[in-house]
Parts: sequence; C-alpha cells; structure tokens
Amino acid sequence: MSLPKSLATRLSIPVVASPLFLISGPELVIAQCQAGVVGSFPSLNARPISQLDEWFQEITETLAAWDRQHPDRPAAPFAVNQIVHRSNSRLEEDLQLCAKWRVPIVITSLGARREINDVVHGYGGITLHDVIDDRFARKAIEKGADGLIAVAAGAGGHAGTLSPFPLIQEIRNWFRGPLALSGAIATGGAIAAALAMGADLAYIGSAFIATKEARAAEAYKAMIVACGASDIVYTNLFTGVHGNYLRPSIVAAGLDPDNLPVSDPSMMDFGSGGNQNAKAWRDIWGSGQGIGAVRELCTTAALVQRLELELGEAVSRTSGIMSKLTNLSGAVVGAAR
Repeated sequence: MSLPKSLATRLSIPVVASPLFLISGPELVIAQCQAGVVGSFPSLNARPISQLDEWFQEITETLAAWDRQHPDRPAAPFAVNQIVHRSNSRLEEDLQLCAKWRVPIVITSLGARREINDVVHGYGGITLHDVIDDRFARKAIEKGADGLIAVAAGAGGHAGTLSPFPLIQEIRNWFRGPLALSGAIATGGAIAAALAMGADLAYIGSAFIATKEARAAEAYKAMIVACGASDIVYTNLFTGVHGNYLRPSIVAAGLDPDNLPVSDPSMMDFGSGGNQNAKAWRDIWGSGQGIGAVRELCTTAALVQRLELELGEAVSRTSGIMSKLTNLSGAVVGAAR
C-alpha cells in the first residue's frame, strides 16, 4: 500500500489521531504532531470562524518552529475535519481558510463532493474520507478523495456496524490507496492488527480524550479511564446518526440507556454546531469500545510512546507467529509424505 511522502516519512508510528468534537484544540493537535502522529481537529470546534484562522496560524507556525529546532525529528502533518453535510453553513468559508494555510490533510465526513477535493488538491493537500461500508467508499473515490478512513463497529462517536475484517477486505478488493482503520484501536497490538488486515494507518480517538492536552471535562477523562467496552451504548438519539456513547454519561443526563427512543435522521444538524448538537456532545460523552486499554490520564507524548512500545512488542510476537506457521507448514508437508 502506498502513503504520500508527507505521511510516510514523518510519522513515528502509523497513526492518525481522529478529530474530537469539542475536545481537539491547538494544544492537542500540536502535541500529537510533535509526538509523531497526525493530529487533527474538527473545523467547527473553532467558533467563531475567525478563531479557525487563528488556530491554523498557531498550529502552522508552532510546528514550523518545531521542525527548525528538531530537523532530525520533524513534526507529523496536521489535519482538519470538514463536515460536508448540507447543514454545515460554514463549509465554503472553512475551505477558503484551508487553502489560505495550505492545510496538509483534510478529512471529510457525511458527504462526498468532488469540488471539495478539487479545492484541497489545488493547493497541494490530500483528502481522506471516512466511510462505514464499501458502497460509500466507492463513491468517495469516484468523487476524487485520495484515501479512505474505514469506520468499523466499535469506533467512538459516529460509527458503523461492520466488523473491521469484511470492511477492510471489501475495500482492498479494489482500492490500493491510503487506507486508515477506525474502531476500538487503543493499543500498539491493535495498530499491528490493523496493518496486518491491510490498512496503512490506525485511526485513534478515544484514547486521546484521556490526555492532559485534551479539552474534555475532567469527569469525562476520568470516565474514559474507569469504563470498558460494556459501558458503550450505540444509539442515534442524540444527533440523528448512530454513534457510540458512554453509558454513565447517559444515566447522568437522566435517561435510561437500555430504553432510548429512536431519533429522526432528517433532524440531524452538524452545520454550525447548533445548540442542540453541541449540547448533546457536551452532556452525552462519545467513546469507542477500546477504552478498556486506557487506564490512566497521561500526556499525549506518553500515550504515543506507549503505543510505539506496544507496537514494537506486537511486531516481535508476529515474528514468533510466523516462525510457528513455518514449522507447522513443514510438519504438514512431512506428514503428507
């Protein structure tokens, strides 16, 4: 699989940190990029739009200064997430700022549009589009996306229902470009598994919520550390699109997580982050199923270091597995003779 040079040569581990609504800000993005993973944030986190201009300037200039001071260890590129859904009244203005600051990577969600990819390609950036099945993946590539983010079951926030196995298999039947996998990835072993299945990158979100640089409430961070996969509830009640949320936060909001009504998808609003949508994410906290591996609040740098160490250990285990398979194959051949 091929990755753009801007990614392949500037990552300490093959990870894109996913954009976290209301949580990812310049502090987290800068720390992620300096640690060697792609840092990202939703453009709608910056309000008003003038703040987006300021954030782009802060991130761009801070990472440029880091590169000058660390020529042997340059920062990873950063990304911004653009919601393409028709309710996003800021999309065109946000794209103009992406072009102004030549944002390296634009992650598009909830709609694939050729003109958006054209804008990003026009200044030399790349686009990654998140998808929940093969049909949406094909549409995204047809509309000019450079790469895909396969959002499997168990991912935090808005997530699909497919296991990563069929999702990656079906996409790799025809697509050889950049592919990231999202869904309950919170350890170096899970990163190795994503690569073994055919992904180029792991897409990690929930683990970064429990970092000191994240703009999450302290109670939210503590809940990520305390909870596990059984504490995740999948519902479309809060935004009109199915997603995964922390059970204790639903209970704290006075709702029964086992008896939630079904929302009308036509009412979803991701536009300028209307009050209803923002309130949902403020009070009902999103999370993926992989948080059982998150057991302490730490810095972003420490989290990436843990993932890098675990990835190395997983690669070593893989070598042992290959040796066992070779021995098994030899035994089977010998028995056949």
